[in-house]
Amino acid sequence: MSQQYPGPHQPPHPSQQPGPWGPPPPKKKLSTGAIIGLSIGGVFAFLVVLGAVVGDPKQDDGKPAAKEVTASPTATSAPAPTTLPATTTAPATPAAPTASATPSRKPETGKLPSFVGKGLQFAQDEAQSLGFYGLRSHDALGRDRLQVLDRNWKVCSQTPAPGTHPTDVVIDFGTVKLEETCPEKDVAAQPETEAGGTMPDFKGKSVNVARAALPDNASITVTDAAQDRMVLMESNWKVCTQTPAAGTKIDGRPITFKAVKFEESCP
Repeated sequence: MSQQYPGPHQPPHPSQQPGPWGPPPPKKKLSTGAIIGLSIGGVFAFLVVLGAVVGDPKQDDGKPAAKEVTASPTATSAPAPTTLPATTTAPATPAAPTASATPSRKPETGKLPSFVGKGLQFAQDEAQSLGFYGLRSHDALGRDRLQVLDRNWKVCSQTPAPGTHPTDVVIDFGTVKLEETCPEKDVAAQPETEAGGTMPDFKGKSVNVARAALPDNASITVTDAAQDRMVLMESNWKVCTQTPAAGTKIDGRPITFKAVKFEESCP
């Protein structure tokens, strides 16, 4: 049988066209697992859409729902400011007591015993135990020595005398070293001079006392009157001679003392 071709006015049937216009491929059937998966996916998609609709804050008319307004705890708990009436006045401040209203306090008194002949350290401790705390001491021999170690000194005199006194009184003890004899008279007073004055009589007095009595700008030389020794501790040396002499005007001239130790005699 010979093949017939259509005429020029009849297009060929698609089934007869070559290439992509050929007959369609047969359809594939879905398996049971695929159908179940698609069903579960559809249910899940439906639930998602339903949740979005239920959770939409918009009302049915398309307007957003009004938010709930709660009162601030600060605004509700703070009390309203209270104002005083116009006629209310502040209470008057009591006046401070005047000085005349306060009674003057008298110092306490105590009984001061005699400490003459006692050790300086004991006398000071005992006086403090009785309420007397204003204590001081000096060299009764007039040598202007310091009582560095109170246990090495003894009391020769005291001011004020034994008796009843205010506890704030200052007690002054005249003292000497334990191996020394108390003088008949306390010679603690030192001669006082001023620049432009006259020379006191320093014979028999401590070189230390003489130096303290002279002006600070005085030029002073001290030599040993008995031997060729250096005068180191001037409170242990006494003046034998002096230049210029006592009564001479202090006019800036250099001053010279010759001295020996107190236990020695002047040559």
